[in-house]
Amino acid sequence: MAEVRAELVSNVWKVLVGVGDTVAEGDPLVILESMKMEIPVLAEAAGTVASLGVTEGEVIQEGHLIAVIE
Repeated sequence: MAEVRAELVSNVWKVLVGVGDTVAEGDPLVILESMKMEIPVLAEAAGTVASLGVTEGEVIQEGHLIAVIE
């Protein structure tokens, strides 16, 4: 199991995957926006998205759980 967490305070601009989706290591999961820059958050391991902890438009803090991959 891999937990993907936010590395900075940002807005969730776009969610690219859903629960149950299969992802490969390095696949983009969400795109965050901070200081007018788009920052892709990538899967740290291959597997299935077990849960998502964010929704589009949400403001998240550093360390916020973005997704769990099993």
